[in-house]
Formats: sequence, C-alpha cells, structure tokens
Amino acid sequence: MPNEKIISVVMLSVLLLLSGCTGAQEAGADTGSRVHGAASPENKFVAEARKEQAMKLIIDNTVVPVTWEQNASTAALQKLLPLTIKMSPYGGFEQVGDIGQSITSMDKQITTQYGDIVLYAGNKLVIFYGSNSWDYTRLGHIDLSKQELTALLNRDGVTVQLVVE
Repeated sequence: MPNEKIISVVMLSVLLLLSGCTGAQEAGADTGSRVHGAASPENKFVAEARKEQAMKLIIDNTVVPVTWEQNASTAALQKLLPLTIKMSPYGGFEQVGDIGQSITSMDKQITTQYGDIVLYAGNKLVIFYGSNSWDYTRLGHIDLSKQELTALLNRDGVTVQLVVE
C-alpha cells in the first residue's frame, strides 16, 4: 500500500511538471520573443519583422519574387522604405548600390550565389547574378533563374526600388 502512494505522488508530480513545461513553451510561441522563458534579442527582431509589412523588390520596373531573411537587418531596411537605389555593376557578378545610411549588420564570411541579396559594409545593397566570398549580412534571395537574373542585372544603369508590399 505505501508503494502505491509513492507511485501516485511521483506520477502526479511528473504530470504537474509536464503541464508547466507545456505552458512555458506555448507562452514563448505566442509572443515570438521568448525562449525557455527569457527574452531573446534576435527573436524580438524576427517578431518585429513579421509584424511589419513585407518588402517588394522592383528592378527597373520588373517586380521580382524575393524570399526575405527574418533578421534585424531586414527589419531595419524595412523602416527606410520606400527606397530607390541606383546600382553599379561590379566584377561581372553583382550590382551594388548605397542605401543612404548605415543599418544593423551581422556580417560573416559567406559565399554568395546568384539571386542572393546582401548588405555590405552596413550601408550598401548588393544583388548577385554570380558568386563571391566576403563578409556580408544576408537579406534575402531572388527566386528567378540565373538566366533571368543575369538579363536583369548584367548591365549599367540598373535602378532598384524597395517598397512596402
């Protein structure tokens, strides 16, 4: 009989602990800014970016499909919208343009691929139609074929617009 009471108490304790853990996970999922009960700065930026309206990228009057990163840099970029950026070709594999001011960056060594949109030096938007390795902050990726992207970007006088969708 005493063993049954111990087992019952242990089972009840386990159930209470599990229900407490589930509630903490749900609370974190609801706010988007909590991980195991503590605020996370990166998650806060992700939540803020999702609250903002999405960005639309237009290259010389052509709206292009973009998958945007959810990070502090894209959130900071959104706050500058609308933006019109005169781009310059560089190296036969990218277009570079000044966004007018520095924003939050989280540069790290990456190898880009065609379609990648990155932040360089905290104040330059770079769109790749080739590849390069350098310290960049990822912003997004254009979802077009290499041929389509090269046709849009491999020339002088490219203008990019970032607007609220």
